[in-house]
Amino acid sequence: MVEIFDAIKKSAIRIKWLIENEDTGYSQNINATGDTQLKLDIKSDLVIEEEFRKISSVKEIISEEKEEKTPIYENGKYLVGYDPLDGSSLLDVNFSVGSIFGIYKGEYDGAHMVAAVYVIYGPVTQMVTAYEDVGMYKLNSDGDFAFIKSLELNQSGAINATGGTHSNWSKKHHEMIEKIYSKGHRLRYSGGMVPDLHQILLKGGGLFSYPSTSDRPEGKLRMVFEVFPFAFIYEKAGGGATNGKKRILDLKPSHPHDTTPCYFGSKDEIDLVLKHNE
Repeated sequence: MVEIFDAIKKSAIRIKWLIENEDTGYSQNINATGDTQLKLDIKSDLVIEEEFRKISSVKEIISEEKEEKTPIYENGKYLVGYDPLDGSSLLDVNFSVGSIFGIYKGEYDGAHMVAAVYVIYGPVTQMVTAYEDVGMYKLNSDGDFAFIKSLELNQSGAINATGGTHSNWSKKHHEMIEKIYSKGHRLRYSGGMVPDLHQILLKGGGLFSYPSTSDRPEGKLRMVFEVFPFAFIYEKAGGGATNGKKRILDLKPSHPHDTTPCYFGSKDEIDLVLKHNE
């Protein structure tokens, strides 16, 4: 696992340089889920693949930017699903973006996840890993990721970040969000999954949600590349993750690009979600 984490660190340093120096405009390409790719999406994907090709314990990888799995080493034991540059459409307004990684053994589902990592490229570059516990690292001036602290969620928090077009929310979701605000939660939402979930994790708790909506009944966020990794991280940090009815890590996608409604948060907020969806 150490060599996989090291490959992610090397990728992150290279992607940070790309963000700061390369063209942030759109390409002519469409990715596997129908989104027009930024040039940095493509370059970040290539960087990560290059670094994983050096790791003999990686059997195959699959990227949010590609339809098909990429074989690496036949005798490797780990599968890696990743989003190379999540929130890349926010680059033109200079918001934080990130990379997300789920490390699996055997199959790409929650039950077979063994570790998860995300990197956030903001005023500083930070990496959060979840394996035996959840730890945060900061890229320093020597080009190393130095350990900062372990992360743990409180029983409840004060932040609410909810996605989807409001007019397409269900009545139940509207009512639940009103309930959250009545408890004193504050709206903190950038539209980037990594920075929004990172803020809740570092501030001790709250709720992030991307619900089922009339235009996206199965949600928007992809299980293998985005949802499972953060569910793993939040559970390891003492919180939870649900699709509104079931634990996220109990879900089984039929295709690597399958999506799901999702809620991540501290325990009290997840309990509220489950009660409201009974």
